[in-house]
Amino acid sequence: MLSAATPAHADSAASTPSAPVPAVASRLAGVGSSPVRDILALTARPEMISFAGGLPAPELFDVAGIRAAYDGVLTDLPRQALQYSTTEGDPELRAAVAGRLTARGLPTDADDLLVTTGSQQALTLLATALLEPGGVVLVEDPCYLAALQTFAFAGARVVPVPTDDQGIVPEALEEIAARENPTLLYVVPTFQNPTGRTLPAGRRTAVAEAAARHGFWIVEDDPYGELRYDGEPVPWIAADPAASDRTVLLGSFSKVMAPGLRLGHLRAPAGLRRSCVIAKQAADLHTSTVDQAAAARYLRDSDLDAHVAVMRAAYRERRDAMLDGLPAALPGGSRWNRPEGGMFVWATLPEGYDATALLRTAVGHEVAYVPGAPFFCGEPDPGAMRLSFTTHSAEEIGEGLRRLAKSFV
Repeated sequence: MLSAATPAHADSAASTPSAPVPAVASRLAGVGSSPVRDILALTARPEMISFAGGLPAPELFDVAGIRAAYDGVLTDLPRQALQYSTTEGDPELRAAVAGRLTARGLPTDADDLLVTTGSQQALTLLATALLEPGGVVLVEDPCYLAALQTFAFAGARVVPVPTDDQGIVPEALEEIAARENPTLLYVVPTFQNPTGRTLPAGRRTAVAEAAARHGFWIVEDDPYGELRYDGEPVPWIAADPAASDRTVLLGSFSKVMAPGLRLGHLRAPAGLRRSCVIAKQAADLHTSTVDQAAAARYLRDSDLDAHVAVMRAAYRERRDAMLDGLPAALPGGSRWNRPEGGMFVWATLPEGYDATALLRTAVGHEVAYVPGAPFFCGEPDPGAMRLSFTTHSAEEIGEGLRRLAKSFV
């Protein structure tokens, strides 16, 4: 007999077998975790010197300026800053971004822009707006890892385009585009992630003309363009008349203001931009109102260009420290580039070395890097490695490279 405190259905519920819940969506089957994120978790110990993550130097954040921007917004416009907002983004912020792009040689109006939750979201919106399952995306080989994840989630077929020390090879792009009928080409032409390479002006023209000839979109990602240490700026592909109607330019405040703000922007032709607005409405309604307002206030009241100049000086010193230390740190026969800006040096160990296998040894010496193999869509180079120089001081970089040298003994 059931007691008064026992629900009448308790015994029957306990004896009824539970049906399994549905499995996760099949689109997840071919998408792995980011090796960079996994390595960051592995190397989070304070004694570790990590060249793995593409992280801005936290001691260079303009904390006082950003705090003042938030204080100003929450003092002057609290009801507006804490309310829902439009999907397109804060008008003042879009106007400020448009002014910065125009000053750098790309005439832009505020209405040309969509504010996104980091430029990573912009990639997701474009994949939603442009890619059918099985659609072809062309990428540089090697390529930015999170872009590969995004395209895999969209069900795209990713086709690598060969590169050399100057970036994507135009002749290879021409042949592959003619064969594959791609929907878009994704490219990071300035201080590329992971290689640090910059695509020369002539090749940018060739990319623009290939897009016009074969009818594909260009997604030009530019998170690092303001972090130039040597040489002269190269015009955006988006500024080339041959591709101005089919190029989407992505930008971010993560590398020049603070990544925690998660603020990016997308500049696109009107029709595609509208499609991205609709996709964003479904994704998150709009990017954080208060963060946009604070960024706009910062751009109004502070001198971002002066702050970026401070960052450039520090990062130039750190890049040079890494380049100076690599000959003693890597085995004879290794090769590496000298990036004119950005965050990364791309190194290749001699034949017979496997950067992935050696990482565990390096971590044992309390230093880390990212093996290059995961960045490739085509045949990986087992000896490749990405070394980020922005997070640590020149002295710490020197010590990290001395530790790295022990991995090859």
